[in-house]
Amino acid sequence: MTQAEQTVPHDAAVIQFLPLHKRAFGTATGVAAALLLFIATAATIITQPDDGFGLGLLAQYFTGFSLSWPGAFIGAAWAGFTGFVMGWFLAFSRNVLVACMVLYVRARADLAQTQDLLDHI
Repeated sequence: MTQAEQTVPHDAAVIQFLPLHKRAFGTATGVAAALLLFIATAATIITQPDDGFGLGLLAQYFTGFSLSWPGAFIGAAWAGFTGFVMGWFLAFSRNVLVACMVLYVRARADLAQTQDLLDHI
């Protein structure tokens, strides 16, 4: 078995416990949020510029956002930043939670393994 084959986990259970890459997850979430807001704003501008499905309320959170083409780009930038922060924090929280869970399970397994140690003496 080569060195590369030894470092790549092949078991599906092992892959589930690998940590998420925070920057990559944040970037993916940010790009998705930016595209979603831009497409929603563009669709609103093209079809119903007066109604807006309530998208104009995002101007309360995203400074400079409006139901216009420049506002769509500003809103996409804000949504990208906000999505990145939320995605990064979600990946961070998941990594901490999984690490705590693995630590707890390992500690319980070690305790169960050595619990009857004094009975054998």
